[in-house]
Amino acid sequence: MDIGKPKANSVVAFIKAQAASLIATACDFITTVLCVELMHIQPVPATVTGNVFGGVINFSLGRNWVFTAKGESSLYQGLKYILVWLGNLLLNAVGMYILAIKLHVDYILSKLAVSLMVGVLYNYFFQKRYVFNKV
Repeated sequence: MDIGKPKANSVVAFIKAQAASLIATACDFITTVLCVELMHIQPVPATVTGNVFGGVINFSLGRNWVFTAKGESSLYQGLKYILVWLGNLLLNAVGMYILAIKLHVDYILSKLAVSLMVGVLYNYFFQKRYVFNKV
């Protein structure tokens, strides 16, 4: 038994997953804000761009630090991650469209609200149960 590595279903793994998500989300947010403020890209495509960057960061942290799931091919895990990430991307884009475009909520507040909901209610579950699960 390796005491240094948490089980995928442990509280430690959940806390690590939230920390990884926070790091990835920070990269996502910075990218989104730079796209909107400096490059004058609309909030929805800027969110997609930030989401891509954050997704790459999150996959790397999830595989190597949170779930230490190196027993399976990184290509196979990457393909599974992309499937889950596409759902994440869709949820983020739709949430941003509804809040920022239709309801005229500030794009930063919209992104924060949508990111938190998607991160807690969608990402952790699918990463733990599907992407990094050792079947």
